[in-house]
Amino acid sequence: MPFVRGEWKRGLMIGAAAFAVTGLAACSTPRLPFTGGDRVETPSNAAISVNGYLWRATLDTLSFMPLASADPYGGVIITDWYVNPETPNERFKCTVYILDSRLRADGLNVAVFKQARDAAGNWVDQPAAGQTEADLENAILSRARQLRLSNIRG
Repeated sequence: MPFVRGEWKRGLMIGAAAFAVTGLAACSTPRLPFTGGDRVETPSNAAISVNGYLWRATLDTLSFMPLASADPYGGVIITDWYVNPETPNERFKCTVYILDSRLRADGLNVAVFKQARDAAGNWVDQPAAGQTEADLENAILSRARQLRLSNIRG
């Protein structure tokens, strides 16, 4: 079989790619090629990846509701069901998504869920008023602005 010029280069490239893939697949954490480092280091003091003012303002605004989950890295705050003592036949739950690391009005999304008690005593899903979500977003944004201004002034 005559020597073909491109075959040995192609074989060399495939061999190098296979070597790189097996090097990464052999360990549980990826190795850093050509740097001498064994593992990818994760900083122990990782910062919150969402806007801190929006995060704090959301927690302050929804402080009357029990907190079910808060993920500062993903920017999601989920409350548990809240029953207003004045209206014991309905309850609310909120999920807040902080979408940006900047203090912006479009960096926040609020979802409100409502349930009402039927005649049998079971909780039935009801549509929440659309204005409720907008009011909560505005309250959170106002509080975030207040927090930011207080940090600038003092």
